[in-house]
Amino acid sequence: MSGIVGWTDYDRDLRDQGSVLRAMVGAQAGRGPDAESIWLDNHVALGHRGLAVFRDTNGKQPVSVQVDGRDATAVTGDGNIDNHDELRKELATRGHHFVGNTDAELVGRSYLEWGTEFAEHLQGHYAWAVWDCIQERLILLRDRMGVKPLYYTETPRGLVFGSEPKAIFTHPLVEPVIDADGLREALGFVNNPGNTGYRDLFEVPAGCLLLLYRQGLGQQRYWQLEAREHTDDVDTTIATVRRLLSRSVDRKLAADAPLGSLLSGGLDSSIVTALAAQRFDAEGREPLRSFSVDFAGYAENFAADELRDTPDTPFVRAAAEHLNVSHTDIVLSNNQVIDPLVRSQATRAFDFPAGGDMFTSLYLLVSALREHATVALCGESADEIFGGYAWFHNEAAWADTFPWLAAAISGPSFSGETLFDNTLLRQLDIATYQSDSYRAALAEVPHNGSADTTEQRMREINYLHLTRLAPMLAHRQDRMSAVHGVEMRLPICDPELVQYVFNTPWSMKTFDGREKSLLRAATSDLIPESIANRVKSPYPATQDPNYERALQGQFDALLTDGTSPVLSLLDIDKAKALPHPDSAGSGASHRREIEIVLSLHDWLATSGARLALDR
Repeated sequence: MSGIVGWTDYDRDLRDQGSVLRAMVGAQAGRGPDAESIWLDNHVALGHRGLAVFRDTNGKQPVSVQVDGRDATAVTGDGNIDNHDELRKELATRGHHFVGNTDAELVGRSYLEWGTEFAEHLQGHYAWAVWDCIQERLILLRDRMGVKPLYYTETPRGLVFGSEPKAIFTHPLVEPVIDADGLREALGFVNNPGNTGYRDLFEVPAGCLLLLYRQGLGQQRYWQLEAREHTDDVDTTIATVRRLLSRSVDRKLAADAPLGSLLSGGLDSSIVTALAAQRFDAEGREPLRSFSVDFAGYAENFAADELRDTPDTPFVRAAAEHLNVSHTDIVLSNNQVIDPLVRSQATRAFDFPAGGDMFTSLYLLVSALREHATVALCGESADEIFGGYAWFHNEAAWADTFPWLAAAISGPSFSGETLFDNTLLRQLDIATYQSDSYRAALAEVPHNGSADTTEQRMREINYLHLTRLAPMLAHRQDRMSAVHGVEMRLPICDPELVQYVFNTPWSMKTFDGREKSLLRAATSDLIPESIANRVKSPYPATQDPNYERALQGQFDALLTDGTSPVLSLLDIDKAKALPHPDSAGSGASHRREIEIVLSLHDWLATSGARLALDR
């Protein structure tokens, strides 16, 4: 993991702009606590913050790759090239001579060999910037699944880019502005590709590269989900899933720095941890370190709800014992989870509203994990790939919207709309924004010609999750870990595995009548039976009643202080009339609404963004 930044301007010499670049890389210092470097040329400035994961030879970035003693490309990047060794050997046979052993040099030489088609040769999760010194053009490249972030904004004669928005907003030419579309993105929970919540700031879409020339900016897609005929039977499909998953975990174990794994006691993290522990054992290494998050008193006072039937603790212990890992429970107190400073720090790391204790607890988990490991594996994306969520399997899948919006967690309280000013709500028209986003997403789905209505619909549902929800959750993992100098790796989110499972019929994905049938069948020999048969349980959320009381207290303080910019968005009378958790007849919990408002407050405060709303 690293942090990258850059600035191109065809009308000025940037060789004297080192102070600007250093400020930009410094804004995302967590991504690279071990090294900092910049590279300046006439019309381009590149910067890098590095995390020491490998003992590289001549490993400082940005790297300039020379041809005939002259700089041909300059490269900086975030992430890892999984097929480094194979690609290096192929380039060597084509006459390339390597100076060091870095991914950056490999990417630069790949570009020199294949031009913009070099993207098709790279495998892994990454974001790369390549400056072509000869043609004076910039190439920004993002991995196939959009795991690694990469943002940019255009300027009159170039652009500014970075791994995180905060780095871009450090640039003197760029101002953070949140307009109506930004609020729609923040409250709509649809995650339109490329959108960020900030005006004129965009993400390089997953599987795409941007090309900046003097004449302007262009975009090319080098990878996307495709419709392919699935001819394998169930047994072959199960074996293929196991092979692809095992290979991906093996590749994600490459590191010289201490490595661990998140272990929640659920199916996904247990599988990843099992495969990693198996490899550690085969290589005669010390037992794999694993980590879980828990709340003080959570298991003892657990109450089942519509999302969680059981606490994680017993399953974590069963998995840790079965897998023979060195396990650490990160136990959080209510005071830690509700601390407004922690929530503000999590929001600052996310550059977007980080609503709820699931963000703050993940932030605290990784902070504690950093004392033991620099790299961590997690089971993210399995539910999106294999159909793990409940709404894949109930009436929400057939609703005329994104299924996660149609499920029980949706409604006005989910987006906090009950507390907002009615004039603002009419202006935002969140429902239409969600509907338009849904229609646009459906129009992208690659169909395979099946006449089966269920197969067609489940293909759509799978696509929506892979292109909208999975990148959103990958962002959360990346930003909550990067701020602490931890590289989080997502082995299940492997493009070849994703493409293969995407084209597997829904009837095969649920062949035994359960969610994630293929994943369970492919890995049941690795984990305890209790976990293999466990019903999907989301990331834990605190059930301590003091959490909601403290949340209400912070909300009341926000209203009383009267200085927060978020107050201009609210109906103050409705906000003040909100029943307190302990009041008689308070009815349903208003936890979600308050979390959203406080998170919006933190977003505006930590980003320094200007609200630009025509009202």
